Amino acid sequence: MSLRSEPTSQSLEKKLLILGFEVPDVLAIFLLLSILNFLFGQTNHKLFLVWLPILFIALILRVGKRGKPDNYLVHLAKFHMRAKYLSAFANPSIDALPPNRKINV
Repeated sequence: MSLRSEPTSQSLEKKLLILGFEVPDVLAIFLLLSILNFLFGQTNHKLFLVWLPILFIALILRVGKRGKPDNYLVHLAKFHMRAKYLSAFANPSIDALPPNRKINV
């Protein structure tokens, strides 16, 4: 009885890129594009108010993320949004003094 083998894809560990950008970056670019187009789409300066800022941000993302790990911006945003001071104990809600001990003599 021989072993049966099937050809499989050899690039399963390769990350998904769209035009050289990761998926969260593409979503952020298109979200900003839609917001700017909604606000400034009917003006005469659509090129300067909609398309140039998007191209500028895409360029900043491309250059700024060079050499960074996957999902760098997502992790950076989570780092800046979390609490600056972490404690293992809950904050006291009542500032009560400890009970007094009565000493029996």
